[in-house]
Amino acid sequence: IDWEKGRAHWAFQPVANPAAPEVKDIAWIRDDLDRFLLAKMEAAGVKPVGDADRFALIRRITLDLTGLPPTVDEVGAFVRDPADDDAALAKVVDRLLASSAFGERWGRHWLDVARYADSVGKTRNIPFPYAWRYRNYVIDAFNADKPYDQFLVEQIAGDLVDTGSPEEATEHLVATGFLALGSMDLNERDREQFLLDRIDDQIDTLGRATMGLTLGCARCHDHKFDPVAQTDYYALAGIFGSTRTMSGQSSRRGNNKEYHQPGLLVSLDPSIAKSRADRTAEIERLETRLAELRQAGKGESGKVGAARRKQLKQEFFSVQKQLNDLRTIESEESMSASSGKQKGGTPKIDPNAPLAMAAMEGEVVDLALRVRGEPDLKGEIIPRAFPAVLQHAAMPALTSDRSGRLELAEWLTSADHPLTARVMVNRVWQHLHGRGLVETVDNFGLSGSAPTHPELLDHLATRFVANSCSVKSLIREIVLSRSYRLGTTHEAANAAKDENNSLYWRSNLRRLEAEAIRDSLLAAGDMLQEARPEGAPANPENKGKAKGKGKKRVEPSDLVATPVRSVYLPVMRSKLPGMFTVFDFAEPDQVNGQRDVTTVAPQALFLLNNPFVVEVSKKAAERILAQDLPDEPARLRYAYAYALCRYPTEAEVTRALAFLAEGGDDRTACWTALTQALYSSAEFRYVP
Repeated sequence: IDWEKGRAHWAFQPVANPAAPEVKDIAWIRDDLDRFLLAKMEAAGVKPVGDADRFALIRRITLDLTGLPPTVDEVGAFVRDPADDDAALAKVVDRLLASSAFGERWGRHWLDVARYADSVGKTRNIPFPYAWRYRNYVIDAFNADKPYDQFLVEQIAGDLVDTGSPEEATEHLVATGFLALGSMDLNERDREQFLLDRIDDQIDTLGRATMGLTLGCARCHDHKFDPVAQTDYYALAGIFGSTRTMSGQSSRRGNNKEYHQPGLLVSLDPSIAKSRADRTAEIERLETRLAELRQAGKGESGKVGAARRKQLKQEFFSVQKQLNDLRTIESEESMSASSGKQKGGTPKIDPNAPLAMAAMEGEVVDLALRVRGEPDLKGEIIPRAFPAVLQHAAMPALTSDRSGRLELAEWLTSADHPLTARVMVNRVWQHLHGRGLVETVDNFGLSGSAPTHPELLDHLATRFVANSCSVKSLIREIVLSRSYRLGTTHEAANAAKDENNSLYWRSNLRRLEAEAIRDSLLAAGDMLQEARPEGAPANPENKGKAKGKGKKRVEPSDLVATPVRSVYLPVMRSKLPGMFTVFDFAEPDQVNGQRDVTTVAPQALFLLNNPFVVEVSKKAAERILAQDLPDEPARLRYAYAYALCRYPTEAEVTRALAFLAEGGDDRTACWTALTQALYSSAEFRYVP
């Protein structure tokens, strides 16, 4: 690796604090970030389009900040607000940022990055029954505007952070579930391979989620593009190798088929948490010793005397007895944490038991480099450390008595780190503008895209850190800027110079995610339970029934119809609801900072034929007919305002009235068909 050349890459340079450039059209500016965009537009001879009207703007801002459409009353209040656009918009933004729906929307964005799921995936798709605790932690963190640097520290090393109360300690422990959510092959019998695969998932997730670096590419060899050596990979691997990952799962050993093991979870009851953690560490030590004794017995067979063979045999049975005794205790505690046994003798899963997925300190070790990534081909021992290209004089030193996770988290969130703030502000920009300033939001390396506006990226990163890493403040600044409120008008002259709109001379049309489409449909039918469901909202095994608070029970065969917000539905790897797969839900096996957006026939077929959509449309029609309105044109105005946040044109009114007249005497059926047409339209599925 040419280290000098590698360090010259823009992403590894310190974050600058560039001065806002001078522009000609001062009146257009609403925030300093507008200057960076307008300066490039003026230099290219491009003029930004006009602002979106208030109807479009209230729908855009409400969907972006909450994932829900505005109500008719909210639309009317904003459109009729006598204040100027700046003041009127600021009032709406502050209201939305304070709503609980904000955390549900923006927490889901982070869950995409954290490869969140409620099952392990791969060969044995066993449930993660307690993953929901981490999901709720993320939602609460965004609603509380937890500083982003603190948010990261808690997820990487929350168990090592000093706390002021037992409740805070529990919250931090749940946060480390970030490290335990990986998709693993539970059929893997080679314990070393299983552990190394888990460590690889943690390194890859940490690298791409927080730094935009594909560190996992250095597992088998030096990175082919970025200045990350294989020794860097195993230096980080030692940190996670010194960590116990408590996911409730282990790889298959012998004939053991109990993949869900409460003993491999962390108890949220502080009186037994430490004893369980210590016992788990002892089990792992005994299992390792058993494997060594088996190997020694095979290797020394016929080469040693009877006394040595007897000694090995006695130790083997002694270790095995200790292991069996500890497993008996684990089984008894598992029973007490659950509600008995299912048919076949396996423990029932109580998703509301006081258990959580988490990470904890393990035996401190430095790992050997694996030649070509092969677990059995061991090279030199690599001391635990941070990637060489990002090391600096002020970074914390690693000690021999701790894993190094806390130091890793402190190094990552240091003001001297060139990537962490840049990556996060780019993620926020991408969600609000449809494309990141760095288009490859999970890859800031040499194989990723260069920033279109590097000075603006650093300006936002500097402001972010100066504002105590407040995500809400960052979002507020962006959505109150002039550039955010532009219309989507296509200007041929601008497009001739900047076809891809990389200068941001207009707003990009953005397709809503699967969750926002589903939640908007539920809201349209007045079926959405906006309050968070208590405990686990649905059995992650898809057995039994799902229940929303205050709502009727719903059969799990149609999870899409469950009345809770989509973020609370279980995400079963390789078994997603049909609506999620049709509308490009994030692949939950890996970091997904930017979802694919496809336009395919099954999307139209779902909106035309799915019973859930038909039921929603019927409920919406009944609500429209129940309104005290003078005539059908007035009902059409109400229907359009509710579905699309605007009033229909004269041509649309004429066509809709003709359609209703042709439908016969069943007014509910006619209006159901009309509302379904509105909810099946492209306009409903896109952010204006």
